[in-house]
Formats: sequence, structure tokens, C-alpha cells
Amino acid sequence: MKRIISLLLAAVLTALIFSSFAGCGKKEGKPDGTDTSDKASESSGNLTDGGEKNENVSDVLELLTKVWNSYSDDEKFPAMGGDFSEENMTDGAPGRYGIEDAEALDYNFCLPAASVPLIDDAASLVHMMNANTFTCGAFHLRDKKDISDFAASLSGAISERQWICGFPDKYVIISVDDYVISAFGHEDPVNTLKAKVTDIYKSASVLYDAPLNTD
Repeated sequence: MKRIISLLLAAVLTALIFSSFAGCGKKEGKPDGTDTSDKASESSGNLTDGGEKNENVSDVLELLTKVWNSYSDDEKFPAMGGDFSEENMTDGAPGRYGIEDAEALDYNFCLPAASVPLIDDAASLVHMMNANTFTCGAFHLRDKKDISDFAASLSGAISERQWICGFPDKYVIISVDDYVISAFGHEDPVNTLKAKVTDIYKSASVLYDAPLNTD
């Protein structure tokens, strides 16, 4: 029964993503983004009961899950995480995303194939109704020194992609130690994500925060 439910959820999510991406279509367009210009102690920050920030995150899924868990019920939205495998697909929360399929990473997160070798783990959280409303990918970099180049490549790919319908309003790219979190979509959910990440993780740095499709 669990396998049947998982397969049904996978089918629903696949249909929704293809309706927002393939149905609407995407094509290369002109750039419209503005630049702001071992696992890092195996840590990122989380809030303690006293409100102080504490470094204690061991992987990319934990990082993104802490962010999602900080949302209030009113801030949350219908969401799915992970890829389409039975092991990783997650209903209502972030999930781990396999990095073996470079084409899927490009299609879903605008991550250039040339940048995939720089990461060794990934997680995702996507709006269940429309991926263009909110899509978030989180990535662990093999080497922290590559974050600037990785973020620049990701920013270029996001800003150069033009959506035919269901336009995302903006995108953000944030670094947290040797992790990178990117999100594009409607302004409110993207801004909420940025606020949560920078509030929870004291090492967070907003690398890009730019509008999309302003023509």
C-alpha cells in the first residue's frame, strides 16, 4: 500500500511540474538579474529555545528541513520535496534530491550541467500546485571555495531563462557555510524563505536577490 501511495504521489507531482514547466514552456531569453555580490565544521545555525543561534547541521536536507519547520502554519503552502524516487519523494516537507541526473537538475532548478560536479548532495522543496510559484533547491558544495563560481553560474542560468506563463517574480541565492540555497517564484514565498534562512543561520549570506521577467 505504501508503494502504491508513493507511486500515485509521484504521478501527481510529475503532472503538476510538467503543467507548470513543459505546458507553459521555457526558452532561453536575455538576462535580467542583479548581482549583489570536509563540510564547514559540519555545521549551520539553528535557533535554541532561548532564541540564540546554534551551529549544528550535518547535511543539506537537515538544513532545508530546519528552515521549513520554522514556518508558521499560515506561512506554509502545499509542498513536495525530493525527486521522483520512492525513497526520496516527500509530501509536505523538503526531500533529498539525487544528483545523478544533470538534465533534471537543470530542468527543475536551472543548475547548469557544468556545475553539477561541484556538489555532492542536494535537497528540494517545490510548491505542489505550480513549480513557478515556488521552487527551492539546496546544494552542498564539495569545496567551499567554489561557492562564488557556483552561485554565479546558477544565477546566470536562472536570470537567462524566460518563462512563457506562470512567471516567477524573483529569485534569491543564499550561501550558508559550504551550502547554497536557491529559490525562484512569487515574491512572498521567496522573501519568506530568505527571511527564514538569514534568521536561522548566522553564517548565511545573500549572494543574489533579483527580479525576473521585468520586460
